[in-house]
Amino acid sequence: MRYLEADYQGEEILTAKKGALGLIALNRPRVLNSLSHDMILAFGEALDAFEAAPDIAAVLVTGEGERGLCAGGDIRMFYESGKAGDGKASEFLKAEYRLNARIAGFKKPYIVVMDGITMGGGVGVSSHGSHRIVTETTKLAMPETGIGFFPDIGATWLLSRAPGELGTWMGLSGEAVNGADAITAGFADWYVPQDRVAELLERIVALPAPALGATIASIIRDYTVDGPTGIFSEGRTMIDRCFAFDTVEEIIAALEQEQGDLAARTLTAISAKSPTSLKVTLRMLREARRSRDLETCLEREFAGTLQVVKVPDFYEGIRAAIIDKDRNPKWFPATLEDVAPESVEAFFAARDERLFG
Repeated sequence: MRYLEADYQGEEILTAKKGALGLIALNRPRVLNSLSHDMILAFGEALDAFEAAPDIAAVLVTGEGERGLCAGGDIRMFYESGKAGDGKASEFLKAEYRLNARIAGFKKPYIVVMDGITMGGGVGVSSHGSHRIVTETTKLAMPETGIGFFPDIGATWLLSRAPGELGTWMGLSGEAVNGADAITAGFADWYVPQDRVAELLERIVALPAPALGATIASIIRDYTVDGPTGIFSEGRTMIDRCFAFDTVEEIIAALEQEQGDLAARTLTAISAKSPTSLKVTLRMLREARRSRDLETCLEREFAGTLQVVKVPDFYEGIRAAIIDKDRNPKWFPATLEDVAPESVEAFFAARDERLFG
């Protein structure tokens, strides 16, 4: 949603300056601002320009349209590239993951309004930022286990640092959470009613550049309210109890012993996911807990994606989700018991191709 009027320039990435703010808007609203390779490159160029500009004190990121900030990366392109073996998927992911690291290390305040659907790659361009605003419309998720993939874009770093086992629940179930839950899990910072965001941003724009960086947080706090309760307010104890295990089988067995709607819904959600993806995701999250930084997690995720295109579940997941849209994927292997340890290990094999260094 566009909260500030300015002289925007560009196509899939719009940029502008207003006051001491550099504005970046994702502009593919018909596809929920899903990220293309060109968008990722243009986004990085905009960050470079705004970081170097002495008259810009902070950056604001929003999404065009009414439905959300960003639904993720262009998975149809990834699907087609994997089928063709043309390497485009690998180049896309290299650029995306480097952008995620760039955002995390951005040297000026990075304000993002996480309206509506904020999923997958949308989390990557928001939750690595420094000043993350959610509203009553926010629906945040890492739904990759439902398409034969695993949480990427540095999400293993974020998920593994969520309190207790909230990140494990998010990563395995792929379920969406509201703005309040996003804050609880450490994916966002402030809950601001959508009808007050424009006023908030106008106050920020009115500040001179020298004062802006030091006062953004205090201004946002003036507009912050307590959001409605979410899944985590009622389900935290159950989630921590059931998701503390290091095998998916143990987690499912624990859920089967639980009473209550959330446990039942979670069990149903996980049971529909790719068994291979579930095992890879849990291993990724446990490895991330022992990792020293975001870049280490991104390298591990990138190595894993090189294996994704070699196994059938990703192609089947995309077929069911966006090609045929029957929402009925046929996973192979079809059960957790049939997922061989070596097939999981293949996602963690050392690769010559690297993102950093």
